[in-house]
Amino acid sequence: MRQTGGGATTDSASPVLNNVIKSQSYFTAKRVGLGNNSYLGVGRPSSQQWLSLPGSGGQGPKAKKSGSKKKKVTKAERLKLLQEEEERRLKEEEEARLKYEKEEMKRLEIQRIEKEKWHQLEAKDLERRNEELEELYLLERCFPEAEKLKHETKLLSQWKHYIQCDGSPDPSVAQEMNTFISLWKEKTNETFEEVIEKSKVVLNLIEKLKFILLETPPCDLQDKNIIQYQESILQLQDLLHLKFGVATEILLRQASTLADLDSGNMEKVIKDENVTLYVWANLKKNPRHRSVRFSETQIGFEIPRILATSDIAIRLLHTHYDHVSALHPVSTPSKEHTSAVTELVKDDVKNVEKAISKEVEEESKQQERGSHLIQEEEIKVEEEQGDIEVKMSSAEEESEAIKCEREMKVLSETVSAAQLLLVENSSEKPDFFEDNVVDLCQFTTLGGVYHLDILELPPQCKPVKGWMIVEILKEGLQKYTYPPETTEEFETENAFPPIEVTLEVHENVIFFEDPVVVRWDAEGKHWRTDGISNVSYKPKERLVTFSLDTFGPVTLIQDAHINMPYQSWELRPLDVNKVLLTVTTVFTEIQIQIKENLCMLSSIKLKDKKHISILEGTWMTPIPFIIALKEAGLNIFPTRHSHFYVIINNKVPLVEVKAYRQMALLSSAFAFGWSKWNLLCNSTKVVFKW
Repeated sequence: MRQTGGGATTDSASPVLNNVIKSQSYFTAKRVGLGNNSYLGVGRPSSQQWLSLPGSGGQGPKAKKSGSKKKKVTKAERLKLLQEEEERRLKEEEEARLKYEKEEMKRLEIQRIEKEKWHQLEAKDLERRNEELEELYLLERCFPEAEKLKHETKLLSQWKHYIQCDGSPDPSVAQEMNTFISLWKEKTNETFEEVIEKSKVVLNLIEKLKFILLETPPCDLQDKNIIQYQESILQLQDLLHLKFGVATEILLRQASTLADLDSGNMEKVIKDENVTLYVWANLKKNPRHRSVRFSETQIGFEIPRILATSDIAIRLLHTHYDHVSALHPVSTPSKEHTSAVTELVKDDVKNVEKAISKEVEEESKQQERGSHLIQEEEIKVEEEQGDIEVKMSSAEEESEAIKCEREMKVLSETVSAAQLLLVENSSEKPDFFEDNVVDLCQFTTLGGVYHLDILELPPQCKPVKGWMIVEILKEGLQKYTYPPETTEEFETENAFPPIEVTLEVHENVIFFEDPVVVRWDAEGKHWRTDGISNVSYKPKERLVTFSLDTFGPVTLIQDAHINMPYQSWELRPLDVNKVLLTVTTVFTEIQIQIKENLCMLSSIKLKDKKHISILEGTWMTPIPFIIALKEAGLNIFPTRHSHFYVIINNKVPLVEVKAYRQMALLSSAFAFGWSKWNLLCNSTKVVFKW
């Protein structure tokens, strides 16, 4: 052994040193936590765990004496512990793996069951959808059936008109219309009452012609027919106005005999359901008599002094219709669409003809076989003939069924095209209008037209020896020009002031705002707002007063889209094929009953108050019903140009038509309503409540 300095080292082990090393290994194993099933590792003992060796001079820390003897861990035991720890870890891993596999198998089984259920639901839903599609195809056959029924009804009405023999022409036949117009032109010296009576027939013909243009599917309307119908309408309107002028002249010739005893002037009022005439003739020429008021009315004029001393007559002809505004253009499909439908019809006709010719060939072959069999076997003659007849009849039935099916298909395509055309928006905005010119796509005339005319008083009848002698002017009734074209001979500047006019608004017309007065420009063929001043409106008395620079036709207009967009709408079933449509706008709530092919105005509410209209309780077909509501000021029907004047969320026309068709099919059983989300979704989706 070699000893150096304050410490000692050994070259060989001694029993004491071995014991110390074993004790140090034991304490080290305890310190690293071997007894707690931890991973065995060799750690560096702390300074308190170093044992002093003999001969170290007592410089190292002293070993602590344990109170009891601890069992020493051998290498084999250590290995055994490690092996047990590894087995325990493997066992836990195996248990965890088995548990995961079990849970995974359970999850996969649940997923498989859910997938099977989903497939079953999909199959069931597909089956249901197929059934619903078949049912939908059957239901959608009602659209071409309805169009077919409408066509048959039209033919029936024509037949009834033919057998009625009332002398009125068929408006769709140009020859009959020309004959009617020519015969009426030849009649002369008709009184105003006679013209009013004849006007009922004329107005009925004009109405029928307009309905033909509106109700006939665009695919069935040819350009030449449209031109023919519109020319007939214009000829009837012009002839009717001309007849009213002639009747007014005949009436004014008798002004002296119809003079009022108090004023000495002639005053006449003639009322009818379609026309009202107000005539005043200045016979006395009293310069102080400048206020004209018709008896039992508040309608009248405030005329200037120059007119009060002139030989004139003032006529107010109030027509409850508008024959002054230009006719509305007829919507027609594009040439591409028309050609496509035409080609479709031709192809279907060819297919039907081929099918029928094929059936005929088969029938002829069967007949030849039958004749051959008859010659060979006379015993089976009757049986073979019977079979041939049965086959021929069945073939005829099949050919008829095929033909009918093709016709319904073509008709269905035509109906769909017509419905699509109704909701399509125009891509071109109406022509640009200069200032003070009324755009009739944005505004609508209401209450008819007031024809204001200052006329030169014709020569009066003179009684001579029991005879009435009257001078008839060759040029007829002439208008008095006010103000005159030349005013040099008149000294004052205000010699021709505007004429104050007071008119009564038609009782069956609703104005949601103060009406706007406009005058007709004969040169430009449009309505204008200039030349009119000092407009005032009394809603309770329904009187509108204004000053007019020059006389001529005037009318009242209102914004055509004042009730658009809707605040809400609801379609609620009442009975089989009977529903109630409720439309709520800013100003009103309108309820419309619909059954089969008829409509009826059920009720109107204005500012939470019920309003009574003459349209309530009257069943009409859709087109006349829509026109009647528009003429009454209850316009809730958008046109092809409405999207230029109302901010809305435009939808794709095809999507819109399909939604309308499905609602129509289910409206007898389900209620539909407005949804705010329809404004937020895109143009390819339609959202509503049901």
